[in-house]
Amino acid sequence: MKPKSLVDIGNYGRDDVLRILKSAAKFKANPNRDYLQGKICATLFFEPSTRTRLSFETAVNRLRGRIIGFSDAATSSSSKGESLKDTIMMVSNYTDLIIMRHHLEGSARYASEISPVPIINAGDGANQHPTQTLLDLFTIYETQGKLDNLTITIVGDLKYGRAVHSLIQGLSHFQPTFNFVAPEELKIPDKYKQFCDKCDIRYREFSDFSPEAINSADILYMTRVQRERFTDLMEYEKVKNVYILHNDMLAASKPNLKVLHPLPRVKEISQDVDDNPKAYYFQQAKNGMFTRQAVICDLLGIEVE
Repeated sequence: MKPKSLVDIGNYGRDDVLRILKSAAKFKANPNRDYLQGKICATLFFEPSTRTRLSFETAVNRLRGRIIGFSDAATSSSSKGESLKDTIMMVSNYTDLIIMRHHLEGSARYASEISPVPIINAGDGANQHPTQTLLDLFTIYETQGKLDNLTITIVGDLKYGRAVHSLIQGLSHFQPTFNFVAPEELKIPDKYKQFCDKCDIRYREFSDFSPEAINSADILYMTRVQRERFTDLMEYEKVKNVYILHNDMLAASKPNLKVLHPLPRVKEISQDVDDNPKAYYFQQAKNGMFTRQAVICDLLGIEVE
């Protein structure tokens, strides 16, 4: 029997999401526990990461587990030509769980199919980032007191943004309304609009970062235009600063609005927003540790008291 892995947020139903969020709340109240005593987790980051890698490593450390792995593929045997299969099979000999980020879409699913230990997808190309979605949902619930029937405005790179793609799927259980704000070059892919249609999810598309898109929202989810996803740097230069949120743009927004961002930001949120009480992206990043503690324990069959 294959171990349970977290590869695609689409594999998690409403009850699965709520179970993780309930455990995350317990870890936020008390993050230091002994649940991973004697366990070893591997972090295999074939792509750069700050928040995801450090929050996973902190999550394991606060649960008294041990971490092995690498944060730069150049320091691993993949730089010598070792296949992903061989890397996964080798590392699984030493660990109880593998956390992996890779530039190829589908890499995490492939790893989960061959690995004898659970795999957590920490981002596979422009495809999925399921633990980012779970921490986003935890943050949305924390700030709104609910997940159902909210209006979410998502701004920026909707074509390559794996956090965006996962968030759409993760919120599909909770009757959202989406405002998609993107230039033509980075608009939401058709398959995600078709997904919304299939799930009877309301959405509107905007090419302008209009007051209507901001002021109708409960959550304003900003994203970075990802230079690393572009093969044509001229195209990147054309769209990199197309939408920038300034503090005065929030003046007429709803009192409950919170501004989120999966980070890192470049220029898409002006620093004058940071002191606005509606800015919640740094607290959102902190919630990643508690949510990832919950995911790790869930996959290892550890009940959170």
